[in-house]
Amino acid sequence: MSNITETRKTTMSSREIAEVVESRHEEVKRSMARLANRGLITFTPMAEKSTGGRPGVTYHVNKRDSYVVVAQLSPEFTARLVDRWQELEQQVAQPAFEVPTTLSGALRLAADQADQIEQQQREIEQARPAVEFVGRYVEAGTTKSIRETAKILGVPEKAFIKAMIDDKILYRQSGNLLPHQKHHAAERFDVKTGERNGHAYTQTRVTSVGVDYLARVYGHWIGEADS
Repeated sequence: MSNITETRKTTMSSREIAEVVESRHEEVKRSMARLANRGLITFTPMAEKSTGGRPGVTYHVNKRDSYVVVAQLSPEFTARLVDRWQELEQQVAQPAFEVPTTLSGALRLAADQADQIEQQQREIEQARPAVEFVGRYVEAGTTKSIRETAKILGVPEKAFIKAMIDDKILYRQSGNLLPHQKHHAAERFDVKTGERNGHAYTQTRVTSVGVDYLARVYGHWIGEADS
């Protein structure tokens, strides 16, 4: 049995984790590298099959370390990670696929696959407006102010801030807007501090990961802005 098959049975890839937490693969890999440098996790780099371009690399971690990664990126997605591990373990325990031997079995399989395709297409269509909208305005590795992010989403700044406070994404402290710890840890926000004209200041900026996340949370506003 190949090493890839053995690894696949006992590990989860960085690309799968990126899908679970709805984040970019490169952002997940950077977080995993930082955790590994701190001695909190270990991972095995593996080359991906080339799709015509330069071969990519995924990081594979065991079950315990995958939870550490998700807790760092997006704690709210831990339940989804549990579900994903159950799916992987069931795939190992059960035959991957059985060819139907009867006409009725073949018809049931065809109907099930058609339902799955329709569901996937619905999910893609629902996510498309927010993803495409943000993709036009946000470049990976950049940050935006709260005001700029509100403009990208096409919503009044005050209403946007109130919604994030109500949803426990941001909170006010000494006149400043600050992210709750789980959103800061997930690298959705960057808190800048410094001094200007003799006065200390604190500013919360939204990362590209954060803008993508907020577009998904408040995607209905984007739809209204584009209509």
